[in-house]
Amino acid sequence: MATVGLLHPGEMGAAVGGCLASVRHTVLWDPAGRSRASTGRALAAELTGVTFDALVPRCSVILSVCPPHAALDVARQVAATGYAGIYVDANAISVATAARVSAVVTAAGAAYVDGGIIGPPPEIAGHTRLYLSGPRADEVSALFGRSALQARIAEGPLYAASAVKMAYAAWTKGTGALLLAARALARAEGVERTLLAEWALSQPALGKQSERSAQSAAGKGWRWVAEMEEIAASMTSAGLPAGFHEAAADIYDRAAHASAAQPGRPSRAGRVRSGESDPSSILDTVISALM
Repeated sequence: MATVGLLHPGEMGAAVGGCLASVRHTVLWDPAGRSRASTGRALAAELTGVTFDALVPRCSVILSVCPPHAALDVARQVAATGYAGIYVDANAISVATAARVSAVVTAAGAAYVDGGIIGPPPEIAGHTRLYLSGPRADEVSALFGRSALQARIAEGPLYAASAVKMAYAAWTKGTGALLLAARALARAEGVERTLLAEWALSQPALGKQSERSAQSAAGKGWRWVAEMEEIAASMTSAGLPAGFHEAAADIYDRAAHASAAQPGRPSRAGRVRSGESDPSSILDTVISALM
């Protein structure tokens, strides 16, 4: 059994750590400065809290699962210790950012494995995949055997796992932003009811889908801004237009900045005030924030 360090257990990270703990690996995390919610998730996942200084030397593998904008900072923090184990970056970052993370940790002596998670926090087997790439990806994949998280090797270059994540999220999260923008346009022009009636006739799934997109934007839009920016950078690198995902970043940023002072509006941390969880209310809040 291995000892794995997890930096840092948000909703996704805690579930990934829980998968490792479920197959009897020891999973360490650093609770310093983390919220009560993070602590609760870590306890539920049976993770072991230690100081960062104690975590690094004990772990043969360190797994970074954090908001995309923090990926480089987490890598630098680990590299500063001279860590020489396997460093797995499983964040939603572009190939260019993954290359920078790799350069930081390998210069300090670590081996780099690229990762990308597709699906919800892994609680039930068969719903979530962890794509991995790099010379030591097989070693990391083996850690998740018999767990609820299916580890797969992404064939291709060193940063293939990040490339898969970027291409996948370009559709899933990008189209969510587009749907919200379309509904906001209809509202701004006074034709939202007519649009909804037409959707009911020709695109019957879109009404409820727009509500789900609004709920996601309210709760997670603050961390999707950087993800959309990473996808835009990936498009540019591939010679493709970046504008769509730059606009998606703006959509999620506006949703994240909806005023918490108004009932039902999400705060910058993505929380919606209690008693205002009705999907239509959240959608109204988000659409209003976009206009």
